[in-house]
Amino acid sequence: MSNLLVLGGNGRTGIHVLNEAAQRGHRVRALVRNPDTVQAPAGVELIQGTPAGIDDLRKAAQGTEAVITTLNNSRASDTPWAKPVSPPMFMTDATRNALTVMEEEGIRRIVVTSAQGAGDDWTRINPVFRALIKISNVKASYDDHHGVDKLLRTSDVDWTLARAVVLTGKPMSGPVRAAEAGSEKPGTQINRTDLARFLLDTVEKDTWIRKAPLVWNARG
Repeated sequence: MSNLLVLGGNGRTGIHVLNEAAQRGHRVRALVRNPDTVQAPAGVELIQGTPAGIDDLRKAAQGTEAVITTLNNSRASDTPWAKPVSPPMFMTDATRNALTVMEEEGIRRIVVTSAQGAGDDWTRINPVFRALIKISNVKASYDDHHGVDKLLRTSDVDWTLARAVVLTGKPMSGPVRAAEAGSEKPGTQINRTDLARFLLDTVEKDTWIRKAPLVWNARG
């Protein structure tokens, strides 16, 4: 697929998706709030708007063949425990809009960045960590990830939920690994650039359809 719509392209993972997709020769369109602040590579078309606005999504989705979303919940600071500043269930509402527009446009494929512990992986994470999530600001983000998970699983599109472990901007020496939750013990981190490559590989090769693999960097 050569015509891609990227949601969250102004984020720390999304910008890597834009760069990698452009390098691979895809025609890329990204829906962003403020195009002037996005250092997108040449050839990437930036559309001003938000996935919370369905008309913005309709404009951005025209002529595209697949959607990659790296949306997340914005926080008051980079620490994961910081107060969320995104509207409640922002990712869920954006995904609902995306699914509506995909049906209108005849788009079948969507790959979504999720998190370890989301959806049916919730019971597999450490009970102490689960308890901490429930009493912290992280709960808002997980509630939103759970909502996205439920929406996609009840849809009829070809979805993939890429459940990233802890994301890092530091280069990792090991190769990318992916496995369904419970089938293999994952590593603890994944580099954002490697996650972006995984998302694009998943779209290009039509792999992990209607599945939610954990994704991590294995030790080198």
